[in-house]
Amino acid sequence: MDFIVNNIAWIALAAISGGMLFIPMLRGANSSALSPAQTVMLVNRQNALMLDVRDTSEFKTAYVANSRNIPVSELEKRLDELAKFRGKPIVAICASGNRSMRAVSILRKAGFEQAYNLAGGMAAWREAGQPISTQKAE
Repeated sequence: MDFIVNNIAWIALAAISGGMLFIPMLRGANSSALSPAQTVMLVNRQNALMLDVRDTSEFKTAYVANSRNIPVSELEKRLDELAKFRGKPIVAICASGNRSMRAVSILRKAGFEQAYNLAGGMAAWREAGQPISTQKAE
């Protein structure tokens, strides 16, 4: 009993630390955010579609190779273009991760259950050292 009383702060710190490690595990099951490394694995292993939801002018300056551009403002009207990808993973990309979160919401409501968001967007992609194409996009 003396041990617990004398070390209550350390015990509390250990319990809080353990809890903080456990929270991401709980959220992970429903999380739609992927890191650049997770995105690369999904593309390589499951041939995921990289869907760039930035405006066309942003897309033309720099983009992930083989990605498709449908601005988030047009996504609901252009869902039929993605019909063949309904059973495949789709990773939405924008500049920072905000518009792509909205795109994931739209996609999931439309039945695309494997829709994911690239956490941090193009900024995170660049920071991770992943390749970016600057050639004229088609």
